[in-house]
Formats: sequence, C-alpha cells, structure tokens
Amino acid sequence: MQILKNVDLVKKANIYFDGNVTSRNYVDSQGNKRSLGVMMPGEYTFGTDNAEHMEIISGKVEILLNGLESNWELIEEGGYFEVPANSSFDIKVLEVTDYCCTYIQ
Repeated sequence: MQILKNVDLVKKANIYFDGNVTSRNYVDSQGNKRSLGVMMPGEYTFGTDNAEHMEIISGKVEILLNGLESNWELIEEGGYFEVPANSSFDIKVLEVTDYCCTYIQ
C-alpha cells in the first residue's frame, strides 16, 4: 500500500452522478494536483479542462476518448489512460474502481 506524505488535502469531497463517483483533491509534495476516488459500476461521461493521467488502482473499466467512437479500451488494476485537455471521455465502470487522477498543467 502506497502512503502519501506531505500532501495538502481538500476535505470537501467531489461528488458526481448522484454519489456513484466520489473523489478528494490533494496537492502532492512536488506541487502536482491530484484526486483519489472511487467509481461505482455504471456509465459516465467526464469533461476535462486540463490534461489528465488516470491510474486505475483497483477495479476494471472500459474507456472511450472523445473522437475515437469505435475504440473502447479495457483498463484494469495497475493500468492507466490519458485524456487531452479540453476534451471528454466516456467510461464504463465494470466493477467498483479505485482511481488516482493527476491533472497535467
């Protein structure tokens, strides 16, 4: 289990899709803005302002990046995907999924 030290944590949760997706934002010791969260099974669409690196800590999802309508990609525990800035992605959460998102400035 990875332990995060020397972080600035925002106590207020980000709650999306009637509570089916939740996260908490923090800034790590190198100044990177990140969020840790949990997604319940379902299908969701997210928009991005900044580019994002999304690590799947546990669980299983399928993702579809904006503009790639025929290429769903399976991402499992230990995998990741990246989303460009000012874009969107669709995600099918196949089982409860724990994730870490890094916002790329």
